Amino acid sequence: MTRPEAISETITPTETAGPSTVESAESRTGTAIVFPGMGPASFAEVGKFLLLDPYARVRLAEADEALGYSVFDRFRDAEEDYSVDFQIAFLVNSMALADRAVDALGVTPTVCAGPSFGQKATAAFVGSLSFTEVVRLTAELARCEEEYFADAYEDVVTHCFVRTPQDRLDELLAGFDDRGAWYDSSGRLDAGFHMLSVRERDLDALTSGISAAGGYSMYSMRPPVHAAAFSALRKKAEEDVFGAYAFADPSLPVVVDHDGSVVRDAAGMRTMMLDTFDRPIHWPVMVESLKGLGVGTLYVTGPDNLFHRLDVTKDNFEVVALGLPKKRARERERATALDRSRAARVRRGA
Repeated sequence: MTRPEAISETITPTETAGPSTVESAESRTGTAIVFPGMGPASFAEVGKFLLLDPYARVRLAEADEALGYSVFDRFRDAEEDYSVDFQIAFLVNSMALADRAVDALGVTPTVCAGPSFGQKATAAFVGSLSFTEVVRLTAELARCEEEYFADAYEDVVTHCFVRTPQDRLDELLAGFDDRGAWYDSSGRLDAGFHMLSVRERDLDALTSGISAAGGYSMYSMRPPVHAAAFSALRKKAEEDVFGAYAFADPSLPVVVDHDGSVVRDAAGMRTMMLDTFDRPIHWPVMVESLKGLGVGTLYVTGPDNLFHRLDVTKDNFEVVALGLPKKRARERERATALDRSRAARVRRGA
């Protein structure tokens, strides 16, 4: 069993950014592209963007060519929240939004970061792998994980929850220890915001304990992620998948999601992407590392409902969230289009 508070105690960075020498975001002039981790989303929310956004259409065509089939068609028919085609669609949209940031907004990042699934888009953005290679890698890793979790930890989920004080969480997990219930830490995203992997039969006990502690349960993920117990999955991925890919040095410094260390070479990128299987993520240490690199502005480029909203993010950076168009924005666009159509008819005397 691994306690959430133990994450910071086990950090052994190979290279850290060092303490931030400036306090305010305004005085830090660097810019970071941040690719968010993957969260649940509906086809209706994601699919329309894939078809209508010009940047997404280009990336989607590249993904189709890399895999030899229509990602959109398979994503439309997918029944699981985190299916391989849902993952590819998320990757495509994340890259498309980064393309828009660079091309249309003129963003020139000095640093790149991608917590959790965001590592994949990061690898493509900084040129460590081509986008088509990342697409294939993503599909192969999804199948690798499916095979692994069919035989090991098949009853485990990763649960995300917020507003849970550390002392109350410690009490809750002490109860797990007393009855011999397995758990493992999968990450910390903010003060009181944890990711914990537990067996599904213990999920009700966890969620009720979180509620009793004044916390709030968000969602559970299957397959589970980022736990030290999954070291065999890391080994399987390295042997079965990663050997076919030759990483290049990244074009930008990349901040690692479990310890805030900074990667500047190909070997570090490869290790970072393997570490995601058995190292819990820690967004607050990434924040400190980004500050130490002089970053004052974050462009969160992906379908993100989480990272740009965290207090630790908003308190330390100017945040620009480039996500999928929201419903209200789409409604405004439709209303504007209708107004223009009516005005055109009036001008034509219709």
